Amino acid sequence: MLVSSTYPAWIDDNSAISDPLGHGKRAVNFLHRLRHPAAVNDNRAQNAEIENKHPRAFQLAPFQERIVQRIYGPRHEDGRRIVKTVFLMLPRGNRKTSLAAALSLLHVIGPEKALAGQVIFAASDREQAGIGFREAAEIIRQDHRLVAATRIHDAHNSLKQITHIDSGARLRAVSSDGRAQHGTTPAFVLADEIHAWKGRDLWEALKSGLAKTDNSLMVIATTAGRGHETLAAEQYDYARRVALGEIDNPEFLPIIFAAEPDENWLDEGTWHRVNPGLKHGFPSLSGLRSLAKEAKDHPAERYSFQQYNLNIWHGNSRDPLFSMATYDARRFEEDETDLEALPCWVGVDMALSGDTAAVVAAWRHDDGQISIRPWFFIPGDDLKGRGERDGVPYERWRDEGLITATPGPIIDAEAVEDHLRELAARHDVREIAFDPHLARQIMQRLYDDGLPVIELRQAPLSMGVAIGDLERTVNGHMIRHEGHPVLRHHFDSVVASRNESTGLIRMHKGKKTDRIDGAVAAAMAVHRAVAGESNKSTYTGDDAEIFTF
Repeated sequence: MLVSSTYPAWIDDNSAISDPLGHGKRAVNFLHRLRHPAAVNDNRAQNAEIENKHPRAFQLAPFQERIVQRIYGPRHEDGRRIVKTVFLMLPRGNRKTSLAAALSLLHVIGPEKALAGQVIFAASDREQAGIGFREAAEIIRQDHRLVAATRIHDAHNSLKQITHIDSGARLRAVSSDGRAQHGTTPAFVLADEIHAWKGRDLWEALKSGLAKTDNSLMVIATTAGRGHETLAAEQYDYARRVALGEIDNPEFLPIIFAAEPDENWLDEGTWHRVNPGLKHGFPSLSGLRSLAKEAKDHPAERYSFQQYNLNIWHGNSRDPLFSMATYDARRFEEDETDLEALPCWVGVDMALSGDTAAVVAAWRHDDGQISIRPWFFIPGDDLKGRGERDGVPYERWRDEGLITATPGPIIDAEAVEDHLRELAARHDVREIAFDPHLARQIMQRLYDDGLPVIELRQAPLSMGVAIGDLERTVNGHMIRHEGHPVLRHHFDSVVASRNESTGLIRMHKGKKTDRIDGAVAAAMAVHRAVAGESNKSTYTGDDAEIFTF
């Protein structure tokens, strides 16, 4: 059934949660009997009905109890757990790490443990993995009976492991910047803050390992991330679609606490809905108020507040140039033959090695709308390694025909040139705009063959005006595109800076591994399409001119 929100309404609607064999209640009772070193200060604010009255009893807020029951209660007739994957997205300060540590102990020393079961706490790096592991270890150390039943190895710079002596079940902390865990057969995996994971090796190894056993469980516990072509974004997108009812998968449980796009981020009612721990005293309401007050007047701080405290999933840019919601809404399915009768302008951002060459064509419609279509070229050597460094699936993009990987360690300029010739043969190409840097030879050959080559140098004046045209076209609902994921990724990776005196805009990358070549080529093409006069510059200087020798 389709719904309009990803919010897990079952958290607080008092609806019945299936628990035919009592495993959900059993899990909750076990967690209440654990002890936590920081719980002594929280007892006054917690559920008075908890039977365990130890001063350091592990505290579960009602929303956390519901989460535990929803994971462990529903069962098949043979007793196997229905839920196999949990996507738990909570803002910072809602005790996600404590809950994750407690869940891992359910499978090491609790009723969910399996004989010689492997439990893995996986995080982005050793330090982050160690945070959850240390919390689990400290919970054990609060009870001498658990200390006697386990062995804890947590020396500095050594393997982090907790072993249950009788069953042989063991908990290990691993990180995504270490060697992949191929060969493991985990019964339970806690994937912590996957928005910060490097590459996909660890993820793929753990997922394939979980498939080896019949009753395994993965819990993904994370805050919101950035971007749209990352491992975390893929999992978030899938979780959203399950939560909205677009995908029917009872084995996948999405638990998403996130502000909706139309909600006011300064509304404290939104804060309470997104942060279920607020009513129980965590995170600090006064702390959120302080952060919001600072964020109101500082765009970078606002971005962080929305991401980490309201779980709003942003693109890569902290100062985005484009409204990606507007961009996404301008997707149209257009046959290229429908564009053949329209005038066409082409922008080319060349590259040689370690980068991406982009060709973007812009067709101007009679009503002023502009359709764009991209083509990308990258070096074919070490696509997997390049993808892990950049955090994007280059191999999949190549296999799906979204990029052209030319043989060798550098981009084959002839492949770009051949594509431009083919494009000019099929369409009414008025101009092909290049920055002459890295492109002199290809420009000369095309010019000699009569193609309409022009220079559009990536100087502050020329590109500043071009970028302004692209911004107005996109944000003004005048762009049309086919939803090309690589181009979207490049648009979403743009960081904008504006010159206070001239108002000109500069596009740059938010981080070294970002790619914006498609956006640069699009700016060149759209700018010339907006100008709309073949072989004429809108400048009095030499920023854009017919290519001559």
